[in-house]
Amino acid sequence: MTARRRPPALLAAVLVLTALTVLGAAPAQAAGYRYWSFWESAGGRWTYATQGPATARPADGDVNGYRFAVSADSADAATPRRTPDFAAICGSGQAPEGAKRVAVVLDFGTAADAPQGERPPERRQGCARVPADATSAEALAAVAKPLRYDSAALLCAISGYPRTGCGEQVAAAPSARPTGPEASAAPASDGDSGGPSVGVAAGAAAVAVLAAAAVWQARRRRR
Repeated sequence: MTARRRPPALLAAVLVLTALTVLGAAPAQAAGYRYWSFWESAGGRWTYATQGPATARPADGDVNGYRFAVSADSADAATPRRTPDFAAICGSGQAPEGAKRVAVVLDFGTAADAPQGERPPERRQGCARVPADATSAEALAAVAKPLRYDSAALLCAISGYPRTGCGEQVAAAPSARPTGPEASAAPASDGDSGGPSVGVAAGAAAVAVLAAAAVWQARRRRR
């Protein structure tokens, strides 16, 4: 006994639904977190700190950087948009005995990263003169009060920014964000011009082709 043929209309519906299912299975953009990231200088470049400012103990002549932004993880984090240059911030000379100088760079991020209703302050820097055994958190407090921490000692705000929130999750992390010191201060557009993405457009075209093929096949069988 031969298998019954599927009705043409059913075949078209199956093809279209299959295409839509494949399109819907595309991975969504990863969620991100809005927070202050902590950076250290190394060879004139920024490196993501391997420990928090409360435990890091910079040496005399080091540069610490802080950047407020939305990112998914440390690999995606945006660096401070200023080259770590100790001499430009603290000048020349020597620290007094029992003390040290730590240059601190503060980048409050862009409007795209700001919490709703807030505007990021201008970037700034300062030279902290602290005891020789001081932590990065103490150096930060010397130049950027008030600071705000949560109950788990997570740094939430520097110089009162942002007013509320602390490392909260947001819908999606901005993609293709410039991360070097030369990155523009203007909010990143993430390549979005307001129109449909290439993936969506390609998906729509695929659905249209499958639907047209199903209709053509149905008409051919009626002849």
